[in-house]
Amino acid sequence: MAEFTLELNDDQKQVRDWLHGFAADVIRPAASEWDEREETPWPVIQEAAKVGIYSLDFYAQQFFDPTGLGIPMAMEELFWGDAGIALSIVGTGLAAVGVLANGTEEQIGTWIPQMYGDADDVKVAAFCSSEPDAGSDVASMRTRAVYDQAKDEWVLNGTKTWATNGGIAGVHVVVAVVDAELGSKGHASFIVPPDTPGLCQGQKFKKHGIRASHTAEVVLEDVRVPGHCLLGGKEKLDQRLARARERAASGGERVKNAAMATFEASRPAVGAMAVGTARAAYEVALDYAKTRTQFGRPIIDNQGIAFQLADMRTQIDAARLLVWRASWMAATGKPFTSAEGSMSKLYASETAKKVTAQAVQILGGNGFTREYPVERMHRDAAIYTIFEGTSEIQRLVIARTLSGMPIR
Repeated sequence: MAEFTLELNDDQKQVRDWLHGFAADVIRPAASEWDEREETPWPVIQEAAKVGIYSLDFYAQQFFDPTGLGIPMAMEELFWGDAGIALSIVGTGLAAVGVLANGTEEQIGTWIPQMYGDADDVKVAAFCSSEPDAGSDVASMRTRAVYDQAKDEWVLNGTKTWATNGGIAGVHVVVAVVDAELGSKGHASFIVPPDTPGLCQGQKFKKHGIRASHTAEVVLEDVRVPGHCLLGGKEKLDQRLARARERAASGGERVKNAAMATFEASRPAVGAMAVGTARAAYEVALDYAKTRTQFGRPIIDNQGIAFQLADMRTQIDAARLLVWRASWMAATGKPFTSAEGSMSKLYASETAKKVTAQAVQILGGNGFTREYPVERMHRDAAIYTIFEGTSEIQRLVIARTLSGMPIR
């Protein structure tokens, strides 16, 4: 078991510096353009694929880093470059995590490589969980999956929303209800292969921030997928549903929900994204405060500015420590007995919103214009307290874990 450490080893430092260089040289120069275009930055994704950043091998190496720091380190550097473009590069990872969390070894080996494609033919994937009436309230999910035993096929019907890469993805991972009486315990995840009839893109959303990342509805109308596209397989599903029915009847312990397993695994990574955005805004504000003069001196000479920067840096470092702790705990098999994963996502997300707002304030009128990147960073930061579990949901998870009570 890897010991917890705050010192990156030489290999990790090399990867960090490589990612930082890509973020500085490729992502940042393109950030404003793709934010304005509100389109998927395919050329940047392809560049990432060419150098090996957008690939199964790269994410596997970071995911299986025994210290747990590979993924958060990578997320921080890429999102330091730009949140919208970075999310386009890493968005496929959520679908991949969905397969890793719930799939068999055969499914993992079959589908995850198809999610990325290769440098000459780049693909993306989408994880589809949220619905118009079921965001945080996953028990309200309406998308249904019905098993056609005669054909060994599952038939999916419903509408998903807020899906990163939804509709433009090759592979979609869809969470659906297989037993409505069990609520959120009656959900399962399915692979929808490329070009499957009945799946189409619905509304594409025009967003406040992360505009370079494609977000859309996914509509499923009598979508038929083979039985082997049920993640984990039908035997495992039947066993899980039977346990859930028994425990529901006896009032016993809860059974883990398929979508929640994906979100639990990804929360510290989202925290790391927030840290990257916050750090980027802080660095712009620090440089500006050193060079902007008013009343004959740099504005950083004023305590009102200097103290803000001190607080910003302190909060960023504290957020990173929470993210690293949760990532290390997950990698070493330590349970989140105090909801440490949710803690890291909550604090880092709130820090990103606060720090980017302070950066805009320090830049004054310039910070409010698109001539400076903090305006875009502030818009981008708003998403971190919303997606993959709002800040309110994180607090609820933490409170329930600490108290053992069904707080509502």
